[in-house]
Amino acid sequence: MILFPNCKINLGLHIIRKRKDGYHDLESVFYPLPLKDVVEIIPSDQFQINISGLTVPGNINDNLCVRAYQLMKKEFPKLPKVAIYLYKHIPMGSGLGGGSADGAFMLKLLNDSFQLNLSSEKLIGYAAQLGSDCPFFILNKPCFVTGKGEQMEAFSLDLSDYSIALIHPGIHIDTSWAFSEIKPYQPEKSLKQILKQPLISWSSELVNDFEEPVLKEYPELIHIKKTLYESGALYASMTGSGSSFYGIFKKDGIPSFSFEQNCRIDIIQ
Repeated sequence: MILFPNCKINLGLHIIRKRKDGYHDLESVFYPLPLKDVVEIIPSDQFQINISGLTVPGNINDNLCVRAYQLMKKEFPKLPKVAIYLYKHIPMGSGLGGGSADGAFMLKLLNDSFQLNLSSEKLIGYAAQLGSDCPFFILNKPCFVTGKGEQMEAFSLDLSDYSIALIHPGIHIDTSWAFSEIKPYQPEKSLKQILKQPLISWSSELVNDFEEPVLKEYPELIHIKKTLYESGALYASMTGSGSSFYGIFKKDGIPSFSFEQNCRIDIIQ
């Protein structure tokens, strides 16, 4: 069985307070986009994972597909061994949530392939054990998120009348470092209010709190956002803790553009 884990972008991101457990409370709107990985499982005499496409750094046992299988195996000891085939297309360390999507979709794959009969609520609970962004990919529809990112509320927003450019400069931003650079605050205006306004007004009010410290540390990224606006973007922002940026354009209105650094460009029409 094969599924296609997709990415997400953050429409605004406020870091509101640091919690006693060391995490941060935040608010953001997660919006799914059809830039996708591929994950397949087949029965096997031994558990294994095979990764192709983009190179995935780090210990393979930390991969969220592996952790998702191990979590389900612990809950369902009779779960058979599988071979996982993961094709990575979503850039890592980019703020697009590709790893979180892979973990969440692996839970869906196991649930569907082996008739575990888990409800969406149960799957969300398991996904939360993998990471704060994972529960979103169980629902996989626009959501206003709070808490660590695991508390979700469906949010009515449709960007299908626009084209979106995703720009990945190949810089990996350490999330822990990014959080350490933030001074939490309670914004006067909720993201809900801002995002219900006309899109053209977002550029003056919709903010990702990570953007300022990341651009200060990596000033070469400033040119990306500037180029998106100069090319006609109605709104442009960094997503997550970076380093990817996106620009929202009028439908089929994305011109050709280039960047000083070697960037990967994906166009969502």
